Amino acid sequence: MKYSNRNQAILLLADGTVFYGKSIGIEGTTFGEVCFNTGMTGYQEIFTDPSYFGQIMVASNAHIGNYGTNAEEIEADKIMISGLVCKNFSFNPSRVNSDKSLMDYFTEQNLVAISDVDTRALVSYIRDNGAMNAAISTDGTSIEELKKQLADVPNMEGLELSSKVSTKEPYFIGNPDAKYKISALDLGIKKNILRNLAKRDCYIKVFPYDASYEDMKSFNPDGYFLSNGPGDPDPLYTAQETAKNILDKNEPVFGICLGHQVLALANGISTYKMFNGHRGINHPVKNLLTGEGEITSQNHGFAVVREELEKHPDFEITHEHINDGTVAGMRMKSKNCFSVQYHPEASPGPHDASYLFDQFIANIEKSKN
Repeated sequence: MKYSNRNQAILLLADGTVFYGKSIGIEGTTFGEVCFNTGMTGYQEIFTDPSYFGQIMVASNAHIGNYGTNAEEIEADKIMISGLVCKNFSFNPSRVNSDKSLMDYFTEQNLVAISDVDTRALVSYIRDNGAMNAAISTDGTSIEELKKQLADVPNMEGLELSSKVSTKEPYFIGNPDAKYKISALDLGIKKNILRNLAKRDCYIKVFPYDASYEDMKSFNPDGYFLSNGPGDPDPLYTAQETAKNILDKNEPVFGICLGHQVLALANGISTYKMFNGHRGINHPVKNLLTGEGEITSQNHGFAVVREELEKHPDFEITHEHINDGTVAGMRMKSKNCFSVQYHPEASPGPHDASYLFDQFIANIEKSKN
């Protein structure tokens, strides 16, 4: 298959830096915070992860699209990234169970992408200068015009995005006759999180991001789950209030990523925007309770302030990121509550941390006794 519209394309960063490449053939201009993922596989799951909503993804793997796409390997029903930057874009996939090419997948959803970029230089630049807003243009828009448009794009700090990706109406996942019932707050939930809960004999009712405690309690659940999602956790006031009410009743609760941050904020512990964030499938984490190491899948640009967490009398840090010492997990001493700043469901990534779902079920069992 040939694609003739391989026109010159540009990536413009907010500080004025320009990287040149080629269009994959979809004309347009897109904006978002530029970030990079170091994973060598799982690009379809990354592109459909709601936590990446509003971001331009730089793939550090040299080949993207080489194994096409498969309808079973999605984390949401549509692409969530704003645009893609890559080195080599593969138009013709080689894989037995590929449904379609990545190009066809992008064309269906009109995703603008730029290839033939020196992604090693770009990732190095972002590492040194931090995540920032950017624009991809493949339609010939001038740099001067792009700079004007880019100046109007809001920064990720202070930006509430869960409302853009959360379900509008509650829905159910799993077997209605399952042993456990879970009320899940959808701040941008990944499908594989729900799969992991369902296979542990859970029947899950998924609620919109602004659901109240009363809404979630109406399902008469055995436990509560606060999901991952995009954007800054600070503006999620309703979710924080819901978390407070769950904790006041000492109900079993488990939070992942954005849900982890919401639980911290619900207890007066601050969060902050990281210089680059953690995005990849080989991040080392130390379990401080067992002394064991875990290789984890991570995707977050915000984190909990460690100093405040250490001073809080009711919190204990359970996991830390080995590379930079940031908080990777916490639990409350007087409540049935724990959370992590990474993805135990992986997808993609290692399964070292899948035990956390079992821990959640064990906490539910303890609460019944």
